[in-house]
Amino acid sequence: MANGLVIYYSRSGNTKQMAKTIAEAMNEADLPTKCKSVSDTTLDDLQAADAIVVGSPTYYGRLAAPIAQFFDDSVARHGKLDGKVGAAFSSSSNIAGGNETTIMSILETLLIHGMIVQGDPQGDHYGPVSIGKPDERVIKQCKRRGQRIARLTNKLFP
Repeated sequence: MANGLVIYYSRSGNTKQMAKTIAEAMNEADLPTKCKSVSDTTLDDLQAADAIVVGSPTYYGRLAAPIAQFFDDSVARHGKLDGKVGAAFSSSSNIAGGNETTIMSILETLLIHGMIVQGDPQGDHYGPVSIGKPDERVIKQCKRRGQRIARLTNKLFP
């Protein structure tokens, strides 16, 4: 059976809340999913998952250093994530704080690993975004993203 992994870094708790919401939605959509802080995640965890969703707060328009370091370390598994499903999400304190650049940076890394990334024609196209504490709109987008990732993963890995 296919499985998922949601990885996040969170200092304020906002990104963690988004991660938990996405993971819960994936589980509810019949994709067993673990939700782990990047500090508790290993490269073996990446390789074992069929879907990998990564979340980071936005600092200076880019992803947090612990997520960047994890991606730098993931080069040791280059080619081993090929064909897996990937997604990203982010939070920041300002509307023009760089959420989309953070998400695109994560997605670029997933694409270089050969992962499959699905956009969304509704709502947050690249991935869920929160400005400050996740509100009702953000929670809805996180649930939607989790459901969509679960459906795609279960189609690809029956």
